[in-house]
Amino acid sequence: MRTYGGGVTTTAPISDAALLREHGLRVTAGRLAVLSALGRSPHVDAETIRQRLGHAAPSLQAVHNILADLTEAGLVRRFEPARSPARYERRVGDNHHHAVCRRCGEVFDVECVVGEAPCMSGPTPSGFAVETAELIFWGVCAACAAQG
Repeated sequence: MRTYGGGVTTTAPISDAALLREHGLRVTAGRLAVLSALGRSPHVDAETIRQRLGHAAPSLQAVHNILADLTEAGLVRRFEPARSPARYERRVGDNHHHAVCRRCGEVFDVECVVGEAPCMSGPTPSGFAVETAELIFWGVCAACAAQG
């Protein structure tokens, strides 16, 4: 839901171009393509995005640069499962977590474990303010478990 001048509220989705502008980024074909690819396939790495874009894909380095810009602007979330390249998704701002299947590598969203962000607390250095906490659950997904 978005509120605009004059108190007008709408639930209409904002276009990717408008979203980029709203976050101070130039609208480019590469940024639009990467956002679109992430909308269709969350939890993927830069190489997978490049492959899914096919002939329209910029170079792998350009995809990495675009992902860095989108992450810095808060439009994309980056997370790094152990022994895996960084993965990206468009779901941002809710401090959710992930479950990763050890067999097939599929990643699933897991809602915040306890309350609101940062969801967890623990012993931190004096004066350290925790903003987010990332938790990754490792196991075997239902499809892989069914295969034995």
